[in-house]
Amino acid sequence: MVRWLAGIAAVLLLIAGSAIALKGHAEEPSLPSAPQPRLAAAVPLSPIPNAPEADAKSKEEKRFARADQNEDGQITLAELVEPRREAFAKLDVNSDGRLSFEEWAVRTIDKFQAADADHSKWLAPAEYATTAPKLKRKPACSCG
Repeated sequence: MVRWLAGIAAVLLLIAGSAIALKGHAEEPSLPSAPQPRLAAAVPLSPIPNAPEADAKSKEEKRFARADQNEDGQITLAELVEPRREAFAKLDVNSDGRLSFEEWAVRTIDKFQAADADHSKWLAPAEYATTAPKLKRKPACSCG
């Protein structure tokens, strides 16, 4: 019976202590007001000579134009497949017109081993970066 009373008293003390702790009267921190913005010195800007204009074509229109090799407004299956033919031929080692898993795996393993410079059997981020496809660089600008 004494244990019950001691337990009840302990619970009541915990509740009272929690209520007192949570009901603290902390002051809100006062922040100073924002400083007045300084006006920048008025520097006249000259217009850019011969500024290039934005291309009116959308991303999809540009993509369509790249695929439409003969520019007739239609994409044939041959136009769609032809750019991929060279990449497929590189993977098709025995030139049978079919790409087997083994042909793909050999190419992938060779690429991995070439990237694994320290022969650790795993690629560090710098080594993995060397496996990225080489991007064809376009001239930055032909404007004068």
